[in-house]
Amino acid sequence: MTAFQTLSLAMFKGFVRDKATLFFTFVFPLMFLVIFGLILRDVGDDKTKIALVGDGPIVSSLRDSGALEFESYDDENAAVQKVKDGDLPAALIVRGQQVDVRYAQSDQVESATVLGIVNGFVDKANLAATGQPPRFTFAAEKVEDASLKPIQYLTPGILSWGVAVSAVFGSALTLVSWRRKQVLRRIQLAPVSATAVLSSRLMVSAGVALVQGAIFVGIASLPLFGLRLSGQWWLAIPLLLLGTVAFFALGMLVGSFAKTEEAASAAANIVVLPMAFLSGTFFPVDQAPAWLQAVSKAFPLRHMNDGMLDVLVRGKGIESLVVPASILVGFTLVVGFIASRIFKWEE
Repeated sequence: MTAFQTLSLAMFKGFVRDKATLFFTFVFPLMFLVIFGLILRDVGDDKTKIALVGDGPIVSSLRDSGALEFESYDDENAAVQKVKDGDLPAALIVRGQQVDVRYAQSDQVESATVLGIVNGFVDKANLAATGQPPRFTFAAEKVEDASLKPIQYLTPGILSWGVAVSAVFGSALTLVSWRRKQVLRRIQLAPVSATAVLSSRLMVSAGVALVQGAIFVGIASLPLFGLRLSGQWWLAIPLLLLGTVAFFALGMLVGSFAKTEEAASAAANIVVLPMAFLSGTFFPVDQAPAWLQAVSKAFPLRHMNDGMLDVLVRGKGIESLVVPASILVGFTLVVGFIASRIFKWEE
């Protein structure tokens, strides 16, 4: 067995024996995925529900269209009271050929939606009753848009963040711990190159990232959450590895100047947490102010998130990896060079 294989095996055993590391690598980010996935699971699927009194052709057409959801009442006063109480945005009251809508003045957006839908069906019914051919034609057709359900957006973002946390903390804390325990000094004196040591630790981080990806995608794809992968989802694998290397280099930089594990952990949190919120991990930054969007593009996690979204769920091809991959490689080279210049074998 070579020195590289021996070191990799030793580091892997140390990783799986550390329960705290396992928790923050796998369980902690998965908690966010599960919690946000459950909370936002039905966002965008709800129809506007209104009170209904009576029945007739207009109501039948509205039911068939699926544009509105009805809560039926026998008493008109009870239906209107639900609107007054703020429980429902409007009440549709049908008396033969008379159609009335009582709507809440406070909720103008939803009320306007209800009024527009009901008015459109009434106008259509009136035109049909005249027997005259329509002068204008109208056609509606569903198209597949680029909007994403919450789980489609959350999975790539939280996965990228989880990989970043694992790589940064793993390399930073390992480096500081080894320096304090004189492990680095013994390695320096041993016939083992620094490249072999770093490569073995990086190999463990890369393997952990792949396991993270498999677990995240597997859980998010359960019927409970409903993640749907694009046809070229496997393109996320090289991006996952490039992201691991980039954030491993960032962890090496943190571990190069931090003197204690506590200081390394604090510095890593200062770097990773703001980056997560400003890179669109938990919510889109497209609607943020222009200056904030510009700031977010300076972070490697933003580009990793965008690339993972494109190939995992948006169905884009390898061309979408050019920009994020280039930025991650450039970030690795710059940060890795700085880390190598300030690296210390011992305190």
